[in-house]
Amino acid sequence: MTALARLVRTTSFKLSLITITVFIGLSLFLFQFISSNTDALMREQVVQTVDADVNGLTEPYAFGGITGLAQAIERRVRQPNANLYLLVDFAGNLIAGNISHLPTAVLDKADGEIHFVNYQRLSETVEGEAAMPETYEAVVRVFKLPGNFRLLVGRELEEQSRLHGLLGDALKLWLAGMVVLAVAVWFFISRRILKRMDGMTRSSQHIMAGDLSQRLEVTGSGDEFDRLAISLNQMLERIEELLKGLKEVSDNIAHDLKTPLTRMRGRVEEALRERQTEPELREALEETLVETDELINTFNALLRIARVEAGSEGVHMERLPLHSIAEDLCELYEPVAEDQGVLFHSSVDADLCVMGDRQLLSQALANLIENALKYGRPYHPETPAEVSVRLYQRGQSALLEVADNGTGIPATEVERVCERFVRLDNSRSEPGSGLGLALIKAVAGVHHGQLELTSGEPGLVARLVLPLVSDVNGGGDSGDTREQRVQSATS
Repeated sequence: MTALARLVRTTSFKLSLITITVFIGLSLFLFQFISSNTDALMREQVVQTVDADVNGLTEPYAFGGITGLAQAIERRVRQPNANLYLLVDFAGNLIAGNISHLPTAVLDKADGEIHFVNYQRLSETVEGEAAMPETYEAVVRVFKLPGNFRLLVGRELEEQSRLHGLLGDALKLWLAGMVVLAVAVWFFISRRILKRMDGMTRSSQHIMAGDLSQRLEVTGSGDEFDRLAISLNQMLERIEELLKGLKEVSDNIAHDLKTPLTRMRGRVEEALRERQTEPELREALEETLVETDELINTFNALLRIARVEAGSEGVHMERLPLHSIAEDLCELYEPVAEDQGVLFHSSVDADLCVMGDRQLLSQALANLIENALKYGRPYHPETPAEVSVRLYQRGQSALLEVADNGTGIPATEVERVCERFVRLDNSRSEPGSGLGLALIKAVAGVHHGQLELTSGEPGLVARLVLPLVSDVNGGGDSGDTREQRVQSATS
């Protein structure tokens, strides 16, 4: 396809063609409007001139009769740019005037009204020879005088015709210039648009070929193409991030699930080979069942993280008082901490409301508390473990904070520990899949918040930061009982 053919097939060409057509139509309408109004004005002026001339002939006719009228007409026709005059007798013979030929029907309409007629007169002679008669258009009044004489007084419309011609020529020149200008503008704009579109097409082809790092060019002009490119680039970054996460998940699943599956298979082989009695076989089956449950929990956690991040979890956003969630979970985990010999503290501010999903936020806080109870052990065994839960406000955000006095997380591992299947060396002895913090981060993202991990010196401080909303409904608490909310949080 040639470059010209591509330009003609563009949307800009079609829009330009429509614009030019509409513009020409409007120009023709405007020309017709101006022309008709100008005609009306000029004809009105001509009629006024004719009426003034008729009034001027009244006095010579009153004093001199037909002879005085004829003399007055002869004087006037010799003047430059004279009006039209014709005085004939009852037989139609010319007495005075400057009209050589006039339809007889015009003289018959001697009613004194305005008429538009075509007439002929002899042009000025050239070197003594008479020129051919020419036809003109005029505005006339015809009067019938005593003795069956006819008097015609009129004015040519030559100036009006010249003005028509000038307007017509100006319109043609104007339209021609505008068409040329429109074509030039269209060509420039189309070339520019095609250049931008070709760049986007090339980038898209690279992306389709597998280069997800390719981005559409942003010129910085801020036009619609830049806005489109920015939106598409953001989409590409999100797609690249999701595909990267999918690849990491696939690699992690292949790596981290291989060990329990291998261990499970080895346990089954060992049971078949060495265990003969029913109690021994039952023990092997029970151990295998525990391993299977852990695998199922891992897959369920992965599925829930994926659904939360994709927004397909069925998130039910409502106005929630965070203090009810925090108080319910503190009440639930305080006896658990006491059984484990962990000192449990809580400090909850009331009247902090967010827009969120109760079940997801409860699950996130429960995971933070469980992580603190499970991994927040001090270096020295004689030092009692402590876990504190706080709910407080910072600026326009509500913070759910869980702190412990354990070994903490190295600063270099803070970002990585929120990834799927990541477990630090000091936590590998404990059961788990390494998906808890990844789920909490996903929940924070759904709620337009974030997960902060900082050192508590000693220990770890984990904060779930959520944007506040005004409590216009008096707290927005749901109608669930405390038992139902606790069950929802731990499900």
